[in-house]
Amino acid sequence: MTANPTTINAPQGTPFLDVVRDFDATPAQLFRAVTEPELVARWLGPRDLEITIEEYDARPGGRYRFTHHGGHLGEQQAWFNGVFHTVEPAKLIIRTFEFEGVPGEVTLEIMRFSEVDGRTRLTQRAVFPSLETREGALASGMAFGIEQSMDRLAEVLDKEV
Repeated sequence: MTANPTTINAPQGTPFLDVVRDFDATPAQLFRAVTEPELVARWLGPRDLEITIEEYDARPGGRYRFTHHGGHLGEQQAWFNGVFHTVEPAKLIIRTFEFEGVPGEVTLEIMRFSEVDGRTRLTQRAVFPSLETREGALASGMAFGIEQSMDRLAEVLDKEV
């Protein structure tokens, strides 16, 4: 079990998904790890998948697009894209998130970085367009992907940042 577990909460009857994880890093280090494409490529997604980042421009109005492939996906690819709306270094990121396999179901993601007891707490809220969309994402294995991504992010922070 990890020293800093990931908490995932899907409040009943709401289209929200909340994720909280503490990291042994400063807010600036964590922000760097979630905004620099070469670092994002080392932690985003389940361990068995590869990632190819086509674009990752973490600034207001910047876009991102990437694909997961290999592993349990076999020959399939899962493409994702979005737009960064607010980027306040080491404090806040607000962006959209869309799985291209379900076009038009855009999620709003809010990521907050706060210092707590010498660590940095990453608090994320995903606001789905409907409860049904959130439930579909959870049924697809999203929680597993989040947990593995957060563990991998902690590993990147331990080694690189």
